[in-house]
Amino acid sequence: MNPQLISAAVTACFLLGQGLLGAEFDVVVYGGTSAGVMAAVQAKKLGKTAIIVCPDKHLGGLSSGGLGFTDTGNKAVIGGLAREFYHRVWKSYDRPEAWRWQKKDDYGNKGQGTPAIDGKQRTMWIFEPHVAEQVFEDLIMEYEIPVHRDEWLDRAKGVKKSGERIESITVLSGKTYAGKMFIDATYEGDLMAAAGVDHHVGREAQSVYGEQWNGVQTGVLHHRHHFGVLKQRISPYVIPGDPSSGLLPRVSPVPPGVHGQGDKRVQAYCFRMCLTDHPDNLVPFPKPDGYDPKQYELLLRIFEAGWRETFDKFDPIPNRKSDTNNHGPMSTDNIGANYDYPEASYERRREIIQEHETYQKGWLYFIANDPRVPRDVQEKMRRWGLAKDEFTNNGHWPHQIYVREARRMIGQYVMTENELLKKRPTPDSVGMGSYTIDSHNVQRYITPEGYVQNEGDIGVPTKGPYEIAYGALVPKRGQCENLLVPVCVSSSHIAFGSIRMEPVFMILGQSAATAGALAIEAGIAVQEVPYARLRERLLKDGQILEAAVPSPGRREGLDPAKLNGVVVDDSQAQVKGRWTDSSAIGPWIGRNYRHDGNARDGKAEARFETRLPKSGSYEVRLAYTPNENRASRVQVEVHHASGRRSVVINQKQRPPIDDLFVSLGVFEFIAARPAAVVVSNHGTDGYVIIDAVQWVAR
Repeated sequence: MNPQLISAAVTACFLLGQGLLGAEFDVVVYGGTSAGVMAAVQAKKLGKTAIIVCPDKHLGGLSSGGLGFTDTGNKAVIGGLAREFYHRVWKSYDRPEAWRWQKKDDYGNKGQGTPAIDGKQRTMWIFEPHVAEQVFEDLIMEYEIPVHRDEWLDRAKGVKKSGERIESITVLSGKTYAGKMFIDATYEGDLMAAAGVDHHVGREAQSVYGEQWNGVQTGVLHHRHHFGVLKQRISPYVIPGDPSSGLLPRVSPVPPGVHGQGDKRVQAYCFRMCLTDHPDNLVPFPKPDGYDPKQYELLLRIFEAGWRETFDKFDPIPNRKSDTNNHGPMSTDNIGANYDYPEASYERRREIIQEHETYQKGWLYFIANDPRVPRDVQEKMRRWGLAKDEFTNNGHWPHQIYVREARRMIGQYVMTENELLKKRPTPDSVGMGSYTIDSHNVQRYITPEGYVQNEGDIGVPTKGPYEIAYGALVPKRGQCENLLVPVCVSSSHIAFGSIRMEPVFMILGQSAATAGALAIEAGIAVQEVPYARLRERLLKDGQILEAAVPSPGRREGLDPAKLNGVVVDDSQAQVKGRWTDSSAIGPWIGRNYRHDGNARDGKAEARFETRLPKSGSYEVRLAYTPNENRASRVQVEVHHASGRRSVVINQKQRPPIDDLFVSLGVFEFIAARPAAVVVSNHGTDGYVIIDAVQWVAR
């Protein structure tokens, strides 16, 4: 039976049975996202009445809307109801009947850095959309939480306040919901804004919070989602090199702005599509209404330049499906088409969403059908299609667009990159994040030299897991004393690039509801909740507020001095080009390891050099952290007594020696001469990792 119909029936019976039609609730949650569900569940667990009022028809937001290849970061800091969600996903896939289109043993257990299925922890981090949605619906039914769907806040006059308190909210259908506490769990922050709470849209200038990575980032090319990865530069004009011929579609004529200055642009949106290559569960890509092949002329030029990474982010989820995300200079991200979305009317938002859907469906149809697309790419795309058993009431298309960023509250405390990078401490932790600071592109512009380029894509590793302040969930004093905001949290644009992950939203949803319940019980404003009491309750309910211990089963930060032989850490290597510190995947040696940003440009090189204590034979070993996104052909050169030896290493594979090292061979060395190993990213096909080199006497 349809889970929405079941939930609606439960809601009606519950309201009638409890006499709550028109009554005041303890907690009114606006928004049916993953954060909204967890907030309502936590409120009920704490003995409060709660209701979810939402414009959504489906619960779970992006977690049930296609984002099944979860951006987890460090899984050890995901606790409470968020971990309960991933445990329930594990239980769902622990049944043989869950594997309809693929054998469980054939799935491969691929995840982000660690296995998708963790049998010891009884969690599963990668899943199909319908499985996630069912978990959310099960939670709602178990805790008897009424859900009013397809109810849209009257943003003009639907928030009734008495002084600093919200008394009730009214939706466009005319229904009114009174409450003691309100939680805005939407991606857009509509309730927060309608309640008169300070907020921001766009990128702050670097000077606002003293940040390096905020504001316009022209010239910064961190990932492979830009035109610098191509072998040739691309003209943005209809006739290449001729500005009078006009611009190609999807290129802005507006200057990008000055590096470091603020603007009103937000990172690009897309749909996280659920595709399949199983012929019995496949719906061919439809030709969308309004399809215009001219919109993809730029993509043809990218293909002509030799680019062949179309399928690099078809991330595998169970049952021969993919969570397909943006990848490359022109992909599923609809760059520059969403600037007005955060503050737009409902009607205008629907137009923006439809334009994104038309663009993205057209992108698929174009690659699969236009005769100008390279044959190898086209033939592979034709093997894929929409998953027939997903999003069955929406044409197999996701029901939730990926709103990567909209409004952000300016609250009691503003989270910035300085907290994430441990440049200053974070007060009053109510949960943790750990994912890389990750912003997608915000604009596609013309460079001063007359070529096309993307801007805004940033990838900066955090210094391990970081705390998120309680003050980031509450408005400033004097603005609203019974509202909490666990999604559009108080943070800078660049800090939100890491905080914005679905597990974090679940964590913050639970923490927000806990604080709200304590405020109700004490009869105080949310700004006055004693942190000691809040912390005690959060820890009791399984929340993780500090990262004191590494992930179970992982060995991290090994001391090079305690390893056999002579070890040179990456911190001691002589490097050329751009290398970025990271600690996302363990185990590693020393403080962290480094990667080349997947640049594939041949400009990044690292030389590990030492003088050995005596002449003789040594086995030379290279340390790296493996992952599916690593390069499979890393060029390594060993400098020994007789000359040089080139070795190619596949860093996708786990290092066979203590899960740390791979042997480069046994060589003769002379103590009076330098021994060296040189690693480069020349001709690579993924991230190149440098961690350490070890010489062990034979």
